[in-house]
Amino acid sequence: MIVIVDYGVGNLTSIQNMFKKAGVEAVISSRVDDVMNASKLMLPGMGHFDNCMQKFNGSGLRPVAEKMIFDKKVPVLGICVGLQMFMRSSEEGREAGLGWIEGETIRFRQEQLLPGQKIPNLGWLDVQESKPSSLLTGLNDARFYFAHTFHVVPADNTDDLLHATYVYSFSAGVERNNIMGVQFHPEKSHRFGMQLLKNFAENY
Repeated sequence: MIVIVDYGVGNLTSIQNMFKKAGVEAVISSRVDDVMNASKLMLPGMGHFDNCMQKFNGSGLRPVAEKMIFDKKVPVLGICVGLQMFMRSSEEGREAGLGWIEGETIRFRQEQLLPGQKIPNLGWLDVQESKPSSLLTGLNDARFYFAHTFHVVPADNTDDLLHATYVYSFSAGVERNNIMGVQFHPEKSHRFGMQLLKNFAENY
């Protein structure tokens, strides 16, 4: 059972609907029992980093999710701020991140903007693989929809899964063992997003 973790943040129904289009059943739940029985977890995120961390920490679901991810090696996929939460910190706020992956989340550097570029980055970008992954099956020449002001910087380059270019090349996704995350929105990325969610459901 794929569980989309409901801790009060994120566009959960849209994610669930994209799974459905991919022929995959996923449930939205804030119940500890559901998280404990999940075969895969999805951690959404939207808005301000501190708000997401405070709500997740206050939901009672974090220790259960961590037990599943680290003890039982259940695959987890973070989306947007959900990915940023994997890091140890974010320049957007003061709350500590989850620290599931070594690294930090930083703001796009304003001084490096080219003429016509703005922050936040809103729109479609091509992505390139940084390393082979079952999550990326059938996604050659893929494009995804981004909406963000901050991006992750993994401390270990081998954790970098995808990169894209806006202002400069940045990490658009990470993968370390059973922990995966993407900066873009699969639920808004049409057939490419649908394929990625299908890969997550079927390849892990």
